[in-house]
Amino acid sequence: QVQLVESGGGLVQAGGSLRLACAASGSIFSINAMGWYRQAPGKQRELVAAIIRDGSTNYADSVKGRVTISRENAKNMVYLQMNSLKPEDTAVYYCAAQTDSGLGLYWGQGTQVIVSS
Repeated sequence: QVQLVESGGGLVQAGGSLRLACAASGSIFSINAMGWYRQAPGKQRELVAAIIRDGSTNYADSVKGRVTISRENAKNMVYLQMNSLKPEDTAVYYCAAQTDSGLGLYWGQGTQVIVSS
């Protein structure tokens, strides 16, 4: 079992920045990838960024160059630094973890990001 708790969402003006944080606990050793997803009203949940056990990362085309995913292994934390935010980035952002069990993703409760124009 893995537990995830997000923080750092809020209201920001277009062009601003936010850093989201995700604290992981539980069976940390079994995590092989972590990611940030988002879901805007009326839209499907989509992957924003992911970081793999070996440190490699990937990003959605819509956020490339504006977003950076990173981790701090000693603190079991994963971060999402978001810059040059746009109103279309408004969504609930979820932290997710994939484990070696292959039983699907663990999810956090989500944190709201609102970007005003």
